[in-house]
Amino acid sequence: MKFRILSLSLMLLPMLAFSQMNRIEYVEYDLPNGLHVILYEDHSTPIVAVSVMYHVGSKNENPNRTGFAHFFEHLLFEGSDNIKRGEFDDYVQKAGGMNNANTNFDRTYYFEVLPSNQLGLGLWLESERMMHANVEEVGIETQRQVVKEERRQRVDNQPYGTFMEESMKRAFTMHPYKWPVIGSMAHLDAAEEKDYKQFYADFYVPNNAVLSIAGDINVEEAKAQVEQFFASIPSGKGPIYRPSVVEPPLAGEVRDTVFDNIQLPAVIQTYRIPAQGTPDFYAVSMLTTLLSQGESSRLYRALVDEQQKALFVGSFPFNLEDPGVSLALGICNMGVDPAEFEAAMDAEIRKVQDELITEAEFQKLRNQTENDFVTSNSTVAGIAESLANYHMYFGDANLINTEIERYLAVTREDIQRVAKEYFNPGNRVVLYYLPKPAQP
Repeated sequence: MKFRILSLSLMLLPMLAFSQMNRIEYVEYDLPNGLHVILYEDHSTPIVAVSVMYHVGSKNENPNRTGFAHFFEHLLFEGSDNIKRGEFDDYVQKAGGMNNANTNFDRTYYFEVLPSNQLGLGLWLESERMMHANVEEVGIETQRQVVKEERRQRVDNQPYGTFMEESMKRAFTMHPYKWPVIGSMAHLDAAEEKDYKQFYADFYVPNNAVLSIAGDINVEEAKAQVEQFFASIPSGKGPIYRPSVVEPPLAGEVRDTVFDNIQLPAVIQTYRIPAQGTPDFYAVSMLTTLLSQGESSRLYRALVDEQQKALFVGSFPFNLEDPGVSLALGICNMGVDPAEFEAAMDAEIRKVQDELITEAEFQKLRNQTENDFVTSNSTVAGIAESLANYHMYFGDANLINTEIERYLAVTREDIQRVAKEYFNPGNRVVLYYLPKPAQP
């Protein structure tokens, strides 16, 4: 079994010519079992993306059984009643397609990109995953070992690999965002087969999912195939667990030091911010673009080019369903003290707090934002995911056409205001990553 990658980078495929701000026309409806279906028809290229997004991420887990959402991303490639172990990928590859999956704090996402005459194959595979997946000890034990190896490679043995875990567990004390998506290996080891079966029964149900199909399809024919493969799957029996925890504000700046197998120090600043979809989130998102997108961004230009204090510097918000975080981080140049580097980062943020950005810089920022929005919907795989995301999180798939207006409604004053309100020392966690020989 190949590792399932958490990022979305593998979804950028050369599939669909997409003119800037071209309107996405789609059809959506619900099956009686609660499955929400979204169909986007485009005949530009003879390919189709078939995807299913389940509204379950690490935040839906039992605190004593963390890691289940990510674990299931692996486990549900083990096969089903009608697909032998290890053959899930083979079906896709032999059809000339590709497939993958990813998990985050809020949802789990599976997709195939196939020649358009293989739409039925994609639907069959996803219906098997939803209704007949093999959740049994042999597959569970196999994937336990896979996930452990993934953690070793991506977290434990990766320089700075624990920075997200260490930041999130200090930024959140009550909300389930405090534990990592990959979860606890001890929890996965302690879980029994019945625990895994219950998780599957609770969350992998049609009324907790969005089926999004984009590409070279005929809508009416696709509807008939969706009916064939998914209509008979029963709804879940009980309510879907959604955590209602409200994380209290930070009582003040949290500072700590992590010693790691690294050569150069790093500084990670984690700021608490509003949930995605809120007006201030769009302003924070544009603020982080201003700070760190591209070599002409403020942090890169000041700390890497001019002052040469950093090898790398970046700033990015997490798009989370509940109030989340934005990270500002960097790796110090040789001989640069972390405190000196942190002071230089803070100085760049203070400039945004103290002075409005120029009109020219603001227009560049708007252009970058618009370009990023268009690029995210430039493939059929990207369109399928965006439609599912917008419906699942906001109940409005048409945001694929209109969300850019929310970004463009952000003013220079909004950017200055959110810099002051959220990017202040009393609202952050600061971690210094230092080489282990420096440990007292």
